[in-house]
Amino acid sequence: MLGGMQDWPLLVWRLIDHAALNHPNREVISLTVEGPKVCTNWREVRDRARKVAQALVGLGMKPGDRIATLAWNTYRHLECWYGISGMGGVAHTINPRLFEDQIVYIANHAEDRVLFFDLSFVKLVETIAPRLKTIEKFVLLTDRAHMPESSSLDLLCYEELVAAQDGKFDWVDVDEHAPSGLCYTSGTTGHPKGVLYSHRSNVLHAFAASLNDVFGLSAQTVVMPFSPMYHANAWSVPYAAALTGAKLVLAGPHTDAPTLHKLIVDEDVDFTLAVPTVWLSMLQHLEKTGEHLGKLKRVAIGGSAVPRMMIERFQNDHGVAVSQIWGMTELSPIGTSGTPCPDVLAMGPEAKLDAQCKQGRAVFGVEMKIVDDNGAELPRDGVAFGRLLVKGPWTVEQYFKGDGGQVLDADGWFDTGDVATLDALSYMHIVDRSKDVIKSGGEWISSIELENAAVGCPGIAEAAVIGVAHPKWDERPLLVVVRKPDASVTKDDVLAYLSGKIAKWWTPDDVVFVDELPHTATGKLLKTALRDRFRDYRLPTA
Repeated sequence: MLGGMQDWPLLVWRLIDHAALNHPNREVISLTVEGPKVCTNWREVRDRARKVAQALVGLGMKPGDRIATLAWNTYRHLECWYGISGMGGVAHTINPRLFEDQIVYIANHAEDRVLFFDLSFVKLVETIAPRLKTIEKFVLLTDRAHMPESSSLDLLCYEELVAAQDGKFDWVDVDEHAPSGLCYTSGTTGHPKGVLYSHRSNVLHAFAASLNDVFGLSAQTVVMPFSPMYHANAWSVPYAAALTGAKLVLAGPHTDAPTLHKLIVDEDVDFTLAVPTVWLSMLQHLEKTGEHLGKLKRVAIGGSAVPRMMIERFQNDHGVAVSQIWGMTELSPIGTSGTPCPDVLAMGPEAKLDAQCKQGRAVFGVEMKIVDDNGAELPRDGVAFGRLLVKGPWTVEQYFKGDGGQVLDADGWFDTGDVATLDALSYMHIVDRSKDVIKSGGEWISSIELENAAVGCPGIAEAAVIGVAHPKWDERPLLVVVRKPDASVTKDDVLAYLSGKIAKWWTPDDVVFVDELPHTATGKLLKTALRDRFRDYRLPTA
């Protein structure tokens, strides 16, 4: 027997239709590559997205085709996103911060047929175009006035392409399990691998993201994702904002703290999301200028572990509540949220902060457990740590085109590559990436916890910890740090600061100062580059 309810396919275009019908005048604000701020709304975004879909069909595109974007967070990118999925295509968001060879690889691997791209990337696209084997049309996301006077490409003007359509287009009814989006991993080892999101997975994920215990979005929210649309769907915010009718603020190509700060204040942003490096810059800007954060009340921070001092400074100095989120491209990306449960709210200040330093509880739709090297499940006691496994309706089942082979175990669990603990309240705490944890004398040292402790030291802007070979202990931690401008902090200062804040045997065997640290295309510390650089480094204790 089946239930007696309607079978209503969960399709991405239903999100934008809902926003256009029920929140038509709620604003979508966008800084642009050309310069001006553009104010549009959900109805206009939906109407223009239909024209994008209509134009793609006119160009010969069909359901299942991969349509690429190389673009910042802007209203035009948003229109493309919904228009591509709405005509049954697959929106393949390419990270422009990848190396040229990686961009070429993933565009060819995806077999993209059309490329929408911003003015920022004209030279890049002209350079790599001869190597792009499947792209037939290049669409520049601008108007006629800003089209290049000359180009080696046969460029289509986005605004002319949209204006040529009448918008009388019916969204394509595909199966809810059909693909709607494609995002590739950052590829720190080997080629990037594609994660193919379905309409169903994206809609379910948007529902979960909107919950009070996750992002807490509503029609009253003014949300600004600093996380880019090419980085795991901007953490689902453009989907969740449409689902709830929230005002959406997009920063375009801008990543500098002064511009982002002005946008927060001018647009009354009350909720933002970003990786820690963005917030480090913002806190330094606020410290330097003495400015306030307007109506900002909440920030969600993900991408890497959040330093304790960052949480304290946001909450104590600026009255902004911080919650961590954890996820990965393979999880669409949200796996956990660190919003406090009643047990945490009842704790004292230090214990509450301890809980905030964890990555949070699994959201509905994600199951997780930790196991030892033999696959045996470990207790949720906050002490035992092991490999973190996940499963759920928006967790990857296989990579695009089967790359990487079988990625699930016999029971359907996906190994995240993280080492973690789970406590009695089911708060998950990332100890380290399995490849980054430091194995010293048979015991493990968390590079993440060392890094987060080190950045609290006055004068330190950023820190990274790697394991370096040691003749007695196998590996010992090397702390690599970047000073703040004009700071004179020394090795002895750093080690003295860490004393009492970490286990004594975790104390780094050396501290090295560098001008900058290497990062991945998604802003994470690139430990592989650091390990290569310090491969032959001799510790003073060796």
